[in-house]
Amino acid sequence: MSEFLKRLSDINSAVNDFVWVRVGLVLLIGTGVIMTVLTRFFQVRHFGHWMRETVGTIFVRDGSRKKRGEKKAISQFQALCTALAATIGTGNIAGVSAAIVTGGPGAVFWMWVAAFFGMMTNFSENVLGIFFRKRNVDGEWSGGAMYYISSGFSQFGKGNFNKVMKTFGKILAGLFAVFAVLASFGIGNMGQVNKITINIKNAFFSSVSAPEIGGVSLISIIIGAVLMILTAVIVIGGLDRIASVAERLVPIMAVLYILGSLTVFAVHIDKVGDIFVSIFRFAFGVRAVAGGAVGITVSTVITQGCKRGVFSNEAGLGSSVMVHSSSDVKEPVTQGLWGIFEVFFDTMVVCTMTAIVVLSSGKIDLSTGLAVENVNDATLVADAYAAVFGPVGRMFVAVAILLFAFTTVLGWSQYGSKSIEYLFGVRAVKYYRIVFVLMIMSGAVMTSSIAWDISDTFNGLMMIPNLIGVLALSPLVYRITRNYVNRVIKEKNEKPMLSYHDDIQREHEEGIVK
Repeated sequence: MSEFLKRLSDINSAVNDFVWVRVGLVLLIGTGVIMTVLTRFFQVRHFGHWMRETVGTIFVRDGSRKKRGEKKAISQFQALCTALAATIGTGNIAGVSAAIVTGGPGAVFWMWVAAFFGMMTNFSENVLGIFFRKRNVDGEWSGGAMYYISSGFSQFGKGNFNKVMKTFGKILAGLFAVFAVLASFGIGNMGQVNKITINIKNAFFSSVSAPEIGGVSLISIIIGAVLMILTAVIVIGGLDRIASVAERLVPIMAVLYILGSLTVFAVHIDKVGDIFVSIFRFAFGVRAVAGGAVGITVSTVITQGCKRGVFSNEAGLGSSVMVHSSSDVKEPVTQGLWGIFEVFFDTMVVCTMTAIVVLSSGKIDLSTGLAVENVNDATLVADAYAAVFGPVGRMFVAVAILLFAFTTVLGWSQYGSKSIEYLFGVRAVKYYRIVFVLMIMSGAVMTSSIAWDISDTFNGLMMIPNLIGVLALSPLVYRITRNYVNRVIKEKNEKPMLSYHDDIQREHEEGIVK
């Protein structure tokens, strides 16, 4: 078995290197840059507008929290919370820690860079998601990269060229859906559950000598069983129940984690200057130091920062758009604005809080950029909290990871469901959900890191067909965005570009693009 795992790990490393280092990062950052330029730096020029139209509407009566009475749809705020439930997970805690330990403090800088451009990638995904979504046989909205790739590519050219593009679009869409299903079992299930189990055992049962069953700790089995039951109860209720749970949990868990991180930061306020100096100083690599410590190359810093940033906010993966497409809005750009806010909040706020905690912990030498000996990135944030709050701090982080990771599991169950629906139809979804729930136990008891590494690879494999689709349809995103800016921001008299698929809406709205 060990030899098999080693070979599997070697194959995965080769694929991962090709997907992320040779192709993925260039495509990822390149797409973000192109969409930022095409929309004329929308995330900067219209910062006040998208903040008012997203988080600003939460506190307004009849704002984004309120559903508009449309059946089989969720509110804008529920869509955001469900998307954040899937994005704010172990990547925001363990992922950031791993990036800094492996890539040094400079990895944080590249997280910010990836997030800045990723805002417009996520914006574009959501615009296309709303524009090309359609109703399934149950009357629910179905949208995502597989829909805008297949439908969008079918509009290119005429004659034989059109047939070729239709076929190419269907292949890309199918590949995306397959990779999304596989990723849902990895990043969206086993990887999250594994981190939950490790941190709960470390925080609450480190001194407990539990019996083993088949070489697996009974505590791990119990944790897995409880998570299976909770997930089954929520997931069986479909998107409405998932969105309802996310709407209640996400704001609470995010606020508590931010407040806790700010408290840790306040205790180490004297280090604030050194922290931010180290982030910018080591953004282009960490030199080797005397005594045999190995340096960190520029490519490692950039790769770790961008990869872990995407792992956290998922901009470019085409995943969260599957939930955003179920929103009850009709204006594509309106949901696109929530995509910008999602990346901003996930990376610029939550991930930055984690980075500050890690860099103020004393576990990273701010003068050399290297981690001290015997640092465990999986428990680094918990150790930093424990240094300030004592054992309660470690318990707090364990609970935070539990909530973050569990809601990620819920969100990804929806992504996998929609991908299965695209591939095999609505009836196949219930079988997928059964398998998804059963896989939770595997995450709780697994000890090999190969499942986590493979999840990383499937993230990249999802990203490639999605970004090809976004780039190919970028002129459409430009036209829809320009139309919105002229009508809503500049208040010009133009007809709206609202939808492509929905025949009912097509009969009642003006200005639909044929």
